[in-house]
Amino acid sequence: MLGLEEGDIVAAYLKRHGFVGIGRVTQKAKPVREVLIGGKPLLQHELKCLGIAENSDSLDCSEYVALVDWMKVVERDDARWKSKSGLLTSQLVRASLDGQPATIEFLEAEFSVDFDALLA
Repeated sequence: MLGLEEGDIVAAYLKRHGFVGIGRVTQKAKPVREVLIGGKPLLQHELKCLGIAENSDSLDCSEYVALVDWMKVVERDDARWKSKSGLLTSQLVRASLDGQPATIEFLEAEFSVDFDALLA
């Protein structure tokens, strides 16, 4: 997460479902307690992840959040996946698609995006 830079393109993968979005990082990851959305602390917003504030008083144990402008998204029940196709999955929070042409082609087709154009 801390390796994400402003302007990076991300593909969100939801374990046991598939890919659910393509977006651009608009703000590097920060401890959750330091993140503002519309000038209001993230932790003061109504959140689905109720445990995200746990350990927020510790920089070592806090959750970190990068802000993303989501360009293409689908609901979890409509996640994009193709079994036994060699698509990249990872246990890591952040994984590179370098050297993953099948996954890139799949994402471009499913989300109607052109990664070369997004990265230009």
